[in-house]
Amino acid sequence: MTATAEEVEVVPGVYDIPAEMYHADPIPGGSLSSTGARTLTSQCPAKFHYDLHHPQPYKAAFDFGTAAHKLVLGDGPELVLVDAARWDTNEIKARIAEIRAEGNIPLKRPDLQRVHDMATALTNHPEAADLLHPDSGQAEQTLFWPAGDVWCRARIDWLRDNCLVDYKTARSAHPDAIQKAVQEHGYHVQEDWYRRGAAALGLFPQDVEFPFIFQEKDPPYLVTVTRLDLWRHIGHQVSEQALFLYASCRASNHWPAYSTDIAYVSPPAWLDRQYS
Repeated sequence: MTATAEEVEVVPGVYDIPAEMYHADPIPGGSLSSTGARTLTSQCPAKFHYDLHHPQPYKAAFDFGTAAHKLVLGDGPELVLVDAARWDTNEIKARIAEIRAEGNIPLKRPDLQRVHDMATALTNHPEAADLLHPDSGQAEQTLFWPAGDVWCRARIDWLRDNCLVDYKTARSAHPDAIQKAVQEHGYHVQEDWYRRGAAALGLFPQDVEFPFIFQEKDPPYLVTVTRLDLWRHIGHQVSEQALFLYASCRASNHWPAYSTDIAYVSPPAWLDRQYS
């Protein structure tokens, strides 16, 4: 089903809502996203709880990735050219603030050209172009579903009738760099989370295909299509841990930090061996 922002009700389903509404979390009492799940498990509940009540301030660094998503997926804020050599004058600062207040993205001419070139480069990659063909699915679809007493949410980059697809911009699309990025950013947890949502809503079985498309942000804008099959059992266990932590902390209203006791920190094994 699809719905506008005004029509959203707290029932499990697929919704077509703005990104701002998704991130604001329209579920009464709150819901857990894959980002929240990763914060709970890779950092601590105290950090998750703080972020929940202190949203991160706007970062201009996010503009480029969002702009690339707009051109590649065909959904998102408008891209507005601010063709000025300097962005530090009062006049240009006011213009940029106005553009962002309208929910759009201001870009310098070189950056606007780069995202257009990225979109063109992606169309020249046969598998990526096929996965994101405009007639093959819908962009930025939101899932809401219950997992026991916990409401969960996810926002799918590209929802096809036969799989889920996620598009990411990156410094490098080399497989070794992707491996590091998966570990650093928890993309395997994101994959498991999205699979859970799709399965809970009866869209697909939980082992549905889930390719990630990584594209470099610098010329020649190389593309790598990746599947994280060998990460699945890790992502599953981290998701289970996140659901348990979220439910427990919410029930007790206690959001602990990294440790409640003295932490004894040992040297890494390789360093210990070097001096043994």
